[in-house]
Amino acid sequence: MAGLRAADRRLTKQVASWDPRRVGRPLSAVEETAESAKLWCGAAVLMACLGGGRGLRAAAAGLTALSLAQLTSNAVCKQLADRPRPPKEWIPHNEVENRPDSSSFPSGHTAAAVAFTAAITPAWPLAGAACAIPAAMVAVERVHNGAHYPSDVAAGAAIGLASAWLTRRTPHLLRHRIP
Repeated sequence: MAGLRAADRRLTKQVASWDPRRVGRPLSAVEETAESAKLWCGAAVLMACLGGGRGLRAAAAGLTALSLAQLTSNAVCKQLADRPRPPKEWIPHNEVENRPDSSSFPSGHTAAAVAFTAAITPAWPLAGAACAIPAAMVAVERVHNGAHYPSDVAAGAAIGLASAWLTRRTPHLLRHRIP
């Protein structure tokens, strides 16, 4: 655990030190769009409208996985972990003032972004590739603005991947389990 804490500290300080004028603005713009899942809901609407049956399947899978990831990360894990956010003195810019007061672990934003992206990719790989870019930007932004440690983001990504996997596999598993 000491090694993880040291890596979290080093990486948090390194990412937070990136020039906010060059890196922070684009990252913040994507994160603000992703706030309350607006970006992912908008992507789902576009896929459903433009993608026919494939788009509808992708949108439904993405929104289902996103909901599962948010429930798991925000309603369960954050309540159990109660980890404080990175210290404000590690963040050399004013983005740190806009972070939430809830538990740092795990990153719910990252969980939602990864869940949506991973769930849509099997149904529509091109849409998944397009969503991977803002999903990665959301993950980096959460560390850059001091809201999360890198391990919080990694845990959020793991929750997102698990949520996407469950979303994609549950219908298959139920078909084989229900007589």
